[in-house]
Amino acid sequence: MNLFFEESGDFKVGTVLSQAGEAYQVEMPSGKRTKVKVKDVLLQYEKPSAADLLEAAKAVAADVDFEFLWEVAGQDEFGFAELGAEYFGHTPLPSEAAGLILALHGAPIYFYKKGRGRYKAAPEASLRAAQAGIEKKKQQGLIQAGYVDELKANKLPESMRPLVQQLLFKPDKNSIEFKALDAACNELHTTPPRLMLAAGGFGSPKELHMARFLFENFPRGAGFPAVTVPPMPANLPVAEVAAFSIDDVTTTEIDDAFSVVTLADGMVQVGIHIAAPGLGIRPDDAIDKMARTRMSTVYMPGDKITMLPDELVAAFTLAEGKTCPAVSLYATIDPADWSVKSTVTRAELVPIKSNLRNNDLDEVVSEEALAAGSGEYPHKAELAMLWQWALTLEAARMVKREGFGLKPEQNNRVDFNFYVEDDVVTVLRRKRGAPLDKIVAELMIFANSTWGKLMHDSGVPGIYRSQGAGSGAGWAAKMQVRMVTHAAPHQGLGVDQYAWSTSPLRRYTDLVNQWQILACAEHGVTAPLVAPFKPRDANLFAIVSAFDAAYGAYNDHQQNMERYWCLRWLGQQEQRQVEAVVLKDEVLRLADIPLIIRLPGMPQVARGAQVKLDILRWDELDLTIEARLLELPSSTEIAADADLDYEEEEPAAVPADSGEAAATEAVEAEGSVTVVTSEPAAG
Repeated sequence: MNLFFEESGDFKVGTVLSQAGEAYQVEMPSGKRTKVKVKDVLLQYEKPSAADLLEAAKAVAADVDFEFLWEVAGQDEFGFAELGAEYFGHTPLPSEAAGLILALHGAPIYFYKKGRGRYKAAPEASLRAAQAGIEKKKQQGLIQAGYVDELKANKLPESMRPLVQQLLFKPDKNSIEFKALDAACNELHTTPPRLMLAAGGFGSPKELHMARFLFENFPRGAGFPAVTVPPMPANLPVAEVAAFSIDDVTTTEIDDAFSVVTLADGMVQVGIHIAAPGLGIRPDDAIDKMARTRMSTVYMPGDKITMLPDELVAAFTLAEGKTCPAVSLYATIDPADWSVKSTVTRAELVPIKSNLRNNDLDEVVSEEALAAGSGEYPHKAELAMLWQWALTLEAARMVKREGFGLKPEQNNRVDFNFYVEDDVVTVLRRKRGAPLDKIVAELMIFANSTWGKLMHDSGVPGIYRSQGAGSGAGWAAKMQVRMVTHAAPHQGLGVDQYAWSTSPLRRYTDLVNQWQILACAEHGVTAPLVAPFKPRDANLFAIVSAFDAAYGAYNDHQQNMERYWCLRWLGQQEQRQVEAVVLKDEVLRLADIPLIIRLPGMPQVARGAQVKLDILRWDELDLTIEARLLELPSSTEIAADADLDYEEEEPAAVPADSGEAAATEAVEAEGSVTVVTSEPAAG
């Protein structure tokens, strides 16, 4: 006797060897033996053989007319044998009965299973809906196959053009467009970004990198709605100075300017004038919400995305020939030893006489020229005095650093500025610590430290950057940078507190601090009552956290775009054999551009040694590069600009627009930034 039975959702046949109670011992056509429970048996028959029955049943199932079978079944529940008699017109043969079971089981849209061997016809509405779904899926399959063919031919289907960014950066993996892209990539052995480039979804790797960044950080676009520039406070006094700024030629958000006046008693009054958007923008107004959404200007070679609308930047930037609203920090200095005797902060209108550009002056305003008093350039006398004060400020910071257990800052590093015009990149080396840079950096550090102390002494919270490895950690300790809402030492800079306050046109933290500083300057001891942010203000903690996240994302993008333009530079210069400086173990930096390369298997070479590399290939999409070592140094000579304190987190370059960035960000790069969202314990 043979059996047709169901086992684990599958239908099988076998020959009975024996029966014991409610179970059969069955041998299957494959020779395998198994136990089959009586309740699982659907048919018992003598002929044909088990194997022949299964083949015949499959043939019967293939010929079943499901529409007719569904009509014959009616709406009541039925057993397969009952339906078989009506469908075949006679008591079904074993092969016909088995074939009918296979057909019923394989047509779930027509028949619902109600038990072993029992079914019920689907309601007509459900059947037609299911059939429509199957037809739709079939049509989608045809469309998807067409998309795959077009993509494989490096042609982007028209219907996919509006979805390019979504498909790459946040795909709906159930969509036919994504399935087509995925299938085409699998068949071509490539990646979705690379296929999109080949098919014309993006015009270049640069466009793709920018699109990814904007999609993730500016989903509504990088533009601004129309804004009305807020009015300035009435009756601001006009400062009796002729101020000047020092910036890169590409700078449009001019945040800081300086003035120097010799007083009647021989003292020197140095003014540090910071653009004052905080006098017009108020917390929680429309422009503040725009700035808070962005948190910072985004820098990249050849482009930037400003934190504030162009109309507002134009109204507050310290442009030459204008009298601009500013928050001024005046330091009275004794020129005998350049010590600071007193400081005062006030809001005022400041006449801006000049916008100096370090691109034009770096060659003439050298340390030698300043020492000898030689050369002719604007504001020569003022720059000479600022240089002397900057050297004094730097020396005091180095003493403080040493007190914190740190070695002095290195001035042998090289900064790189990128300039892009018509998709052609120029990379210029600038030795860190050039006089104009040092003047700006030291005066900005002084202002940020002084204003940080002013807020602390006034009992007003602010946003500070603190850096330290802990007491007794020593030179080799990892320096950790934290953003906090209370005054704390910045050991790397060698100051007791450091509150970003000098770039309010391009950093939201500085705008927040400017509001707090204005409250301190105007209201003195009552400042805690009127300052926009109070001690332990949850809103201030939220700003710190949001700024840190945004600033990190922007910095990552800047570094990616710098790496992209470094690779472009290699192609434009047709550079294949290049000089490189060993930074650490297998990590090297090209001598002419800030491109970091890892060279696995690199022989042990002294840090700072200069070697020659052969550039094999690079990829502007993946931002990868392959090189091999051509020549090792013939001596132990160290490159003059070697960075012997290289750390993995150090950025490739600093933005040309960043006032104090060259002095602070490179120091802070020795550690990561964390956010502290609590005040220190009392006492």
